[in-house]
Amino acid sequence: MSREQIAPTKSNLIRVKERLNTALEGYDLLEQKREILVMELMRQVEQVKILERDLDARVAVAYPCLKRMLVVVGREKAEKLSANIRYNFDLREKRVTAAGMSFPGLEIKLPRAELKYSPANSFAECDETVLEFFSLLKILTDLAAVRTIAWRLAREVRKTQRRVNALEKMVIPVARETKTYIESALEERDRDSFFTSKLLKRKAGKG
Repeated sequence: MSREQIAPTKSNLIRVKERLNTALEGYDLLEQKREILVMELMRQVEQVKILERDLDARVAVAYPCLKRMLVVVGREKAEKLSANIRYNFDLREKRVTAAGMSFPGLEIKLPRAELKYSPANSFAECDETVLEFFSLLKILTDLAAVRTIAWRLAREVRKTQRRVNALEKMVIPVARETKTYIESALEERDRDSFFTSKLLKRKAGKG
């Protein structure tokens, strides 16, 4: 393992020890953060699975309903009835807190389903189809919102994991190696100084 190319002095040893302690503390905090993020990500993924199952179930009802409506009303008349139907959907970004962090999420407000055509031209199949697709749209918007949070959490997990890896595989080992090197060099220097001092005393005693 490589070490920092610095002089083996006591002041550098103090600085390296401080960096090592900071790196170890940072590693522990990032590990805790990563675990919390992973747990929250798993919770969001489970929510996505539930919504996807709900979506499949709703699609299995909504599209046959649409087909029945087209058979009863006819495609041409259905197009005429829907020509004047307009809904405004309120889509905006909102902050969502997950795993103690704030993420940009989606908030979608659906308008209330209304009968836009005249009662004389109304068919039960039309009303049923509108309501079914509004339910389908609600699940889709909920799913989009949850997936957005899950995607952002996954990105944060990857970012945190990269930082953990950098500390574990680079910063901490280099600091430890540098600390060991400086301590060894200082100990060797102290031994040399000790033996030199003893030799000088012996020579002084003989003199």
